Order: sequence, then C-alpha cells, then structure tokens
Amino acid sequence: MFDTQGRLRAAFVVWRVVPRLRRAGVSPGGSSTLVARTTGCMAMPRSDFYPPIDPFQTGTLAVDGIHTVYWEQAGNPRGVPVMFLHGGPGAGASPTHRRFFDPAHYRIIVMDQRGAGRSTPLGETRENTTERLVEDIETLRRHLGIERWHLFGGSWGSTLALAYAQTHPDRCLGLILRGIFLMRKAEIDWFLYSMRILFPEAWAAFAGHIPEDERDDLLEAYWKRLDSADPMVRMAAARVWSVYEGSCSSLLPSPDLIAASGEDRHALGLARIEAHYFRSNRFTPEDKLLRDVSRIRHLPGVIVQGRYDIVCPVISADALHRAWPEADYRIVPDAGHSAMEPGIRAALIQATERFKEYR
Repeated sequence: MFDTQGRLRAAFVVWRVVPRLRRAGVSPGGSSTLVARTTGCMAMPRSDFYPPIDPFQTGTLAVDGIHTVYWEQAGNPRGVPVMFLHGGPGAGASPTHRRFFDPAHYRIIVMDQRGAGRSTPLGETRENTTERLVEDIETLRRHLGIERWHLFGGSWGSTLALAYAQTHPDRCLGLILRGIFLMRKAEIDWFLYSMRILFPEAWAAFAGHIPEDERDDLLEAYWKRLDSADPMVRMAAARVWSVYEGSCSSLLPSPDLIAASGEDRHALGLARIEAHYFRSNRFTPEDKLLRDVSRIRHLPGVIVQGRYDIVCPVISADALHRAWPEADYRIVPDAGHSAMEPGIRAALIQATERFKEYR
C-alpha cells in the first residue's frame, strides 16, 4: 500500500511540481542531466547511524548583549573537526545529529543557532540575521581553537554552510549539504502556497489557522500572531506552522516527525525564526549564494537531495550543482526532505565516511 502511494505521489510531482516551479521563475534544466549526474556510486562500508553518544564537553557563548548560544563537542577530542549546522532556521539540534559521524574519527561540534534549541532567548529575532550567525560560527571556531573544519548542514543548514564557507573559505575542509535551500523568493512562496499541490490536507490546516480575509498574505498574517504579546496566541500559531512543515517533510507519513514538530520549544523556535527570516530574506540577497560559489569550488563538496523533497524542491540543488559542478551530486530516488529517511541518511553517512580522507 505504501509503495503504491509513494509511486503515485512521485508521478504527480513530475507532472505538476516542475511546471509550477518553472512558473515561479526557476528553470529546472533537463531531467536527463540530473540522471547523468547521479550515476556515480560512493562504495562505502557504512550506511546507517553510529550508536548514540554523549558530548564530552558542553558550553555557552554570549555572542552579544541579547543572545547566548549553546554548543557541544562529541566524538574524538583529537579527531578531524566537523561542524553540524541545523535547519529551520530555528529548529535546533538533537542528539541524533551526532550519529551521522564516526566518533572515533571526528571531533563533532554542534551549535544551536540564535533563538533556537538550547540557545537563549528562545525564538528571539532581534540581531538575528545570516551575517550574525556566520559570525557566531566563526567565534565558536576561534573559541575552540580549531584551524579548519568540515561543514555539514541540511535545509537551512545548507544555506548557512554555504554562507559561512563563502565568507571564510580558508577555514573549511569540505562541505556536506542536504536538502538545498537558497533563500530565494520563489522557494519561500513555494513553502507558503504551493506545497498544497502535494499536501492539500496539511496546507488546509496551515491556512485554516488564519481568517479567510487574511490569507492573501499568509506570512504577514502568521507573523502578526507569532509576534503577539499573548503567549497563547504565539504558541498556537507556532504549533500549526511547525506541524505543517513536519507533515510535508517525508515521502511517506512519519507520525514521529509530525509529533516532534508540535513540541512547544521546537515549534516556537522554528516558527518565529523561520517566519522572521522569510519576511527579511534581504539578509541573503537573491542568488547571492549561487553567485559566490566560485569562492568554494576548490573545496570537496557533496550535495544530497531527496528526489521528492517538497519542502526544498530538487530544483535548488540542481541550481547549486550547475554553479558548482565539481561537487558530488547525489539524488536519492525514494526520499523527501527529512535527513532521517533511510536513503538520505545512508547517503549522508556515506559522505562522512568518504570525507575521512580530507584532513
């Protein structure tokens, strides 16, 4: 049953989604090119999570007069440093994220970005920009005495990894990216209005939280509630926003993912910070991340993308790889957006295994 549903959904994507993205102003290129770019195989011995581990060090950094960011280190204190960058923006990191890396080889650094996870204040949008997050990453690198490190990021984490690497290419060993998001207007409009093509029931709940006379501008309508002085109004809007995203994040239904999306702290951080960045997407000028790829083309790179990623459609990964043809481009044929889907997870872990050769 699930296999049939997945095939029907996949066929519908090909039929409806690519034309819709073309009309949004993003040119997808030929599908034969995508296939040709993914015919290579990384023959790696491991393709699933490493066992759970605890950090060997945790701490906080007061990065300005408003924000204090949480950080942790796990794995091998003398290992090759890798910086995990979570998505959202505002989603925060989890213990599972340490498990993409061989703890005997890697020194695994995780930071909750401004306003997210264990960083404080939760959901704070003041002085919260891409440039500030890049500065925070660099501050943490210096604080930990790291010369160069790998970057590993998915969804918004891919955005931030690109922004940091293009600002500090001399501090990077390589990049492993997943579910590419380039912070373009077409991508934001897609999230707000067009994911209903594949997930009409999830979008109906998302739009249904807003009175009909405000639905022409869902972003501003949600922001009015997410920024309300009434905490109950804020929390109600945050849950609906976050569950909407979680409901669209995997090829097949994931009750666990949807339930986690509705947890209060996760929902508030994600919805407020995400809506804030969507409203202020001038923080990353249109196509800047593509224009500046020339600064990192000498670095090893892997791009992992679910073929049926509805949150961050494959068209953005394709655009990135066209700008960065040296990167290894891996389309997972039976996956959506979530890094926890088996095919995505396997491709990412295979990439971290391959990156052991870069020190």
